[in-house]
Amino acid sequence: MFGSGSEIKSPEQVQRMREAGLVVADALAAVRAAVRPGVTTGELDRVAEDLIRSRGATPSFLGYGDPPFPATICASVNDAVVHGIPGGQLLAEGDVVSIDCGAIVADETGQGWHGDAAITVAVGEVPAEVTELMRVTEEAMWRGIAAARVGGRVGDISHAVEHHVRSQGGYGIVEDYTGHGIGTEMHLPPDVPNYGRPGRGPRLRRGLALAVEPMITLGDPRTRVAADEWTVVTVDGSVAAHFEHTFALTDSGVWVLTAHDGGRAALERLGVPYGGD
Repeated sequence: MFGSGSEIKSPEQVQRMREAGLVVADALAAVRAAVRPGVTTGELDRVAEDLIRSRGATPSFLGYGDPPFPATICASVNDAVVHGIPGGQLLAEGDVVSIDCGAIVADETGQGWHGDAAITVAVGEVPAEVTELMRVTEEAMWRGIAAARVGGRVGDISHAVEHHVRSQGGYGIVEDYTGHGIGTEMHLPPDVPNYGRPGRGPRLRRGLALAVEPMITLGDPRTRVAADEWTVVTVDGSVAAHFEHTFALTDSGVWVLTAHDGGRAALERLGVPYGGD
């Protein structure tokens, strides 16, 4: 441990998180393949839960929080930024849906290790400005991850996310919700905001695992929580996008635990050492 409860993992523990991360990656791939006009968000939830349980893992989100979250995924459509509860909502041509998913894999002692990731998926054809919003949000996530290095600071990640978004136009950066530490719990210190100054915040160390998750809007970044006590929506009804990956810092670099390729392609494109095995 170091600093306010942040966890430092051994290589063996990071490997267990990689197992959880691959379950999440497979679940998100299955859900992406199932997205189409006419499908309900509840049907997408069943796809994810079936896959996670078939791998001997446990959904991270189901029963989490107060009130307990009632599903395996968060399915947030259009102006819903995060924490959308899946159910009977039908997806229609032109929608976008953020799918956030977590899974727990237990080690030989019974200790659970978490993986957490999110994608935003277009339902059929969407307006060009929405496609661009998705591109900017996903790239901001990768720029944030690529800014992480042993000896750096959390603010380096935050600044890289913000700098990329600001460089692409007048997008809104949601400030009320952040990335986070992750490991034996889904949410651990430190918080990882999507804005900030480099060289600030907790120090980044080998064995630290973080989830980076920019939430970006086409309009006002302010949000409110809906009557269901979970779904976060934009106050002006503007469309939002959300992408997330869990990564760990290793002796050799950054290892994206929830990416099938460990993040190798994106990190090499950005000139960052790949830290997987």
